[in-house]
Amino acid sequence: MQTLYTDDQNQFRSVVSRFLEAHATTSQARELQETASGFDQAVWHQMSGELGLVGTHLPEAYGGFGFGMIELGIVLEEMGRRLYCGPFFSSAVLSGLAVAELADEANKIELLPKIASGEERVALVLDDLNQVEGIGHQLMISDQGLLSGTAPMVIDGLSAQRLLVIAGSATGLGLYQVDKGAQGLSITPRVSVDQTRKLAEVVFVDTATQFVGRVSPEALNRFWDLASVALSHEMIGGAERLLEDTIAYTKLRVQFGRPIGSVQAIKHRCADLLLTLEFAKAATQHVSFSLAAGEEEKHHPSMVKAMVSDCYRDIAIAAIQLRGGIGFTWENDTHLWFRRAKCSEVLLGTAGYHRERMIQSLGGQDAA
Repeated sequence: MQTLYTDDQNQFRSVVSRFLEAHATTSQARELQETASGFDQAVWHQMSGELGLVGTHLPEAYGGFGFGMIELGIVLEEMGRRLYCGPFFSSAVLSGLAVAELADEANKIELLPKIASGEERVALVLDDLNQVEGIGHQLMISDQGLLSGTAPMVIDGLSAQRLLVIAGSATGLGLYQVDKGAQGLSITPRVSVDQTRKLAEVVFVDTATQFVGRVSPEALNRFWDLASVALSHEMIGGAERLLEDTIAYTKLRVQFGRPIGSVQAIKHRCADLLLTLEFAKAATQHVSFSLAAGEEEKHHPSMVKAMVSDCYRDIAIAAIQLRGGIGFTWENDTHLWFRRAKCSEVLLGTAGYHRERMIQSLGGQDAA
């Protein structure tokens, strides 16, 4: 099994990093969070068309690059470092993985090339974004094939050109697609703590759907695992950038005649955070290497999501505190990362939820 990034993968990271450094700055994030769509279409077209990043992890047979979680993780870590605003996670990751893992062959042929090329931005509609066991209880397909129910939080639901929905029915869970102009569909923007990642409430009332694939519990859990690992990579990138910036600040901020970074208590805190980060980063990358080699353990994805959620949260809190009073002022960028950390912490399951899930996958009982 691979344990280090190859030269090609490091070069790939450099290409992605240079692109995002030019097109995903915090000043751009501030501007985009004030817009309804939350992203720059020109940057999206360049990212998907010229660089092909949207299809990084999707099979070549369906228009993707044919890479795996390692390369997808590289892209997401760099996006996390830059606080990228756009539909990459919703369309390429959530929707792309859902189609790749859950759709039947005919629908893979139809949908994946459109997702991989960026031709269509697709949002995945789940009635529960925080735990896999909650999916398919509120969104239901009637005997007439009509969809009804409410999804309170859908990432990029307003700006998406197509919706994919996992819904329950009398015969079990299924994946369906819904046209944005369908009758009985309403989409309402929601105010989120993290305005760099747009959320919407999606309501269906006897809405027509098209069947995409039958969803087994095993396939759904597999999808959830892959999405959790992908999100963990994005969170690692954000945590790493935030800690680097915080340490740099402690070297510049002078109090009582010396930089605050020379104070032993602050040195110790930064060192502890760095250790936490390195453990979480190593675990996340190990899981991606394991997935690429087909050697992953069932508990691995939940293990890393729990570790990374705690890590990013702790670094975000420290980043605010070590900057003192300016840390949470609107003019200072730190609160943007803090908000992303808080929302990502609960997205696809909290650390506590994933620890319970990890215990169950190891054959234990529910955590107390």
